[in-house]
Amino acid sequence: MCGRPGSLVVDEEGIELLDIEAAQDAAARSLVDMARDALRRNSGDSISHNLAIEVRDVAGPLLQAKFTVAADRPLR
Repeated sequence: MCGRPGSLVVDEEGIELLDIEAAQDAAARSLVDMARDALRRNSGDSISHNLAIEVRDVAGPLLQAKFTVAADRPLR
């Protein structure tokens, strides 16, 4: 999933996972994909994005995984 900076993207469909460890692993993999997309979209001198994924079940939140990606290009 990819949204513009500062946006919230809701996955209405979701996926079923075996346990909390599998959910944490899936969240980590998704954060890596989101970070890669953010860096690829960057066309300026620097970039910084705070990324987060909330994993929920029918009862509510189970965990939140957060990641900050930043890249600075030196001035030449």
